[in-house]
Amino acid sequence: MTFRVVTAQFMHETNTFARLGTDLAAFERIVLARGPDEIVSRLEGTNTETAGYIDAARDHGWDLVLTVAAMANPLGKVTSEAFEHVAGLIIEGLRQALPFDGIALALHGAMVTDDHEDAETELLHRIREMTDVPICCTLDLHANVAPAFAERVDILCSYLTYPHIDMRATARRAGDLLHRAMAGDIMPRVAFSRRSMIQGADGGRTDVEPMISLQDKAARLMANHSGVLDISINAGFSQADIHDVGPSVTVTGNGDDPAFQEMADDLMADIWETRDVVNNRYLEVTEAADMARRFNHTGKPLVIADYADNPGAGAYGDATNLLKAMLDAGLDEACFGALFDPEAAATLVSAGAGTSVTLKLGGKTDPAFGGPPLHLAGEVMQTSDGVMVLDGPMFAGMTKSFGPTAVFRTGGIDVLVVSNLMQIVDLQQFLAHGIDPRTKKTVALKSMQHFRATYEPLAEKVIVCDSGALATPDLDRFTYRHVRRPMYPLDP
Repeated sequence: MTFRVVTAQFMHETNTFARLGTDLAAFERIVLARGPDEIVSRLEGTNTETAGYIDAARDHGWDLVLTVAAMANPLGKVTSEAFEHVAGLIIEGLRQALPFDGIALALHGAMVTDDHEDAETELLHRIREMTDVPICCTLDLHANVAPAFAERVDILCSYLTYPHIDMRATARRAGDLLHRAMAGDIMPRVAFSRRSMIQGADGGRTDVEPMISLQDKAARLMANHSGVLDISINAGFSQADIHDVGPSVTVTGNGDDPAFQEMADDLMADIWETRDVVNNRYLEVTEAADMARRFNHTGKPLVIADYADNPGAGAYGDATNLLKAMLDAGLDEACFGALFDPEAAATLVSAGAGTSVTLKLGGKTDPAFGGPPLHLAGEVMQTSDGVMVLDGPMFAGMTKSFGPTAVFRTGGIDVLVVSNLMQIVDLQQFLAHGIDPRTKKTVALKSMQHFRATYEPLAEKVIVCDSGALATPDLDRFTYRHVRRPMYPLDP
């Protein structure tokens, strides 16, 4: 029997403390593909959930209906217009595809809009009003999962890696289970558990404890109970001031065995017990720069990750505190990026390569988070349209763009100045613009954890700093008004 399956991908991780919203143009800048032709040309064969569902359709012989694939860089709340546009494409796509046997969704799990604190649950509510067919859904490991969301899906599979390198594999996992559900081989249900905590499992890092042991335990539970179809440990996204913020565990099981809920509760109890574990040592920017100045280089660079100015967590990407510290320390043979400043990028691109320029750089969105603009003199080394094809383990095969981009050399530092907000996850983000981080003494980049997949293997050492930008781990910088109370660590 050939099953008709409708797919949709709609993803955003919303930092509710960001003063900049996420409009439809923000999705267009990353991915907003409508209909099968656009979706296949943009995403087939890439490390994305949509590609994983295409793989499943091909192998299971589905009649696959591709409606929309939309992804935007994390930032502030998604505008009502953007949400209604994409959600409307999904609902209309479902109507036009009737009748169908199943739905395969790729969501992030931490989207907040102007009108909906839990946008994914709102989307599921609209879908469930029109159909009761089996629904599988993939989520980012940093999803803030609500009980109402878990009730509305039949199969829930989250990434198993952070850095996230298994998006395509996660969708394939979910798609295989959906096929079994449509065939009547399984009757999947989702058990859900959480505690009153705003963050946990050391932010979900899968290269260190406690996630290593948590995932090992989950694997053992699956191996010892044939009815367990999937176990997902969601670390949550703490930069969201919403009721359903925080880590959770979901167990997708065959039927209603009470053991599934017990497993979810057991793993969630382990997350609670390890709630204070933090592996990163967050350096002050002056300490990080001084360490770079004194570092004994052996042919590989020292990598400094500006954890707090990570655009992948909704930070503005224009913090200057670390760059100033590096300049004050007199570092040479260094690179820094990507610094989001469309105004400066336009000035530099207009000036052209080989031109000496003096300008104000960075710090223009909110100087209270990450530092004010720097008045700098330097030389434009290269300009481009910012387009690159990524080839690293996270987004291999995807074409992305920084928009108008320039390399600005000031002191001994090559600064990658860009017009589109994006964290550093791939070597091509520097290489495509004439900077080879492998030849530098110091590589400073704006990323929290995803950079490790590509940059940790080529580094002599990796250090992490807190520049005071919007993704700072210091939660005392924020006022939470909408979370459940009491909530750890806000209410110790």
